[in-house]
Amino acid sequence: MNEQRLHSTALELMVAQKGLLAMDESIPTCDARFKALGIEQTVDMRRSYRELLITTPDMNAAISGVILCAESFNQSRRDGKSFVQLLSDANIIAGIKVDAGTKDMAGFHGEKVTLGLDGLRERLQSYASKGARFAKWRAVFTMGPFTPSQACLDSNAQQLALYAALCQECGLVPIVEPETLMTGSHTMQKCASVTELVLETVFHHLYLQRVFLEGLILKINMALPGSEAALPTSADDIAVCTVKTLLRRVPACLPGIAFLSGGQTPEQATQRLNAINKTYSGHNASVPWPLTFSFSRALQQPVLAAWSGESDNVITAQQILEHRLRCNQMALRGEYLPQMEDTAVHEF
Repeated sequence: MNEQRLHSTALELMVAQKGLLAMDESIPTCDARFKALGIEQTVDMRRSYRELLITTPDMNAAISGVILCAESFNQSRRDGKSFVQLLSDANIIAGIKVDAGTKDMAGFHGEKVTLGLDGLRERLQSYASKGARFAKWRAVFTMGPFTPSQACLDSNAQQLALYAALCQECGLVPIVEPETLMTGSHTMQKCASVTELVLETVFHHLYLQRVFLEGLILKINMALPGSEAALPTSADDIAVCTVKTLLRRVPACLPGIAFLSGGQTPEQATQRLNAINKTYSGHNASVPWPLTFSFSRALQQPVLAAWSGESDNVITAQQILEHRLRCNQMALRGEYLPQMEDTAVHEF
């Protein structure tokens, strides 16, 4: 393990005023989103859409790294230049999602366990040799009267830790993503308490596995009310509750934390990211780590809708992505304003 290299890459990913673009959807998930918009579900259509995202002009002004899935990692632009090389040419770091998705956990109704450890060392070595510099593994936790169970917490946390150790062995920075899902009618406080428990368990297993924390990035949910919660919660309240949760359970030595967007709308995710950074980052400097974004649908959904599978719509779709990136970049500064949404395109 080259600790200096891992730490350096993690710092590059967490550079100020930039975030991560997560375009690592599985083929079934991507196809489902295509189908909902009447887009043909083929390998070439998925490749065309990913080319649209990767070739968006000046994306490196707001994006430090892109998370790819196995299919897109091996795809190329129509002229034959690989997506990984295109990202490298733009000074964007290429990463790869390496988990094999979630499955029902035997004996624990409603809970999931993430698969993918079989053959992982060899896959990581292959991805690293082809230009990947970081990887991602996601575990999910549902909230209910009796969930998440300790068995589910330990099982997923142990696998996250094993994955992280294997990544670092191969020279890849692991992004560890334990997501507490928004599904349900729970309160923000309930989400915060469960997220604390998840983080406590995950970092316990990371310590046991001797993972180098200075070469690791945490991708985590905000402390959010459930998608079916009865009462609205302000962005400022979410910011305070989220950061309080992180301060209680995340070691200060981490190079950074990236928030996932989960089930939030693009505007909600940006507003809440802005509230967090306006209150706690920058000149306030009241947290020990940079706080950024690693959004998927909150960046992609309006882009996908604008494209709709039509080549004539590529430029418009890329302009919408530029707009969303600019909004989130402003949120990293705590300077985002809702009226920015009134303009379709913002120049970098």
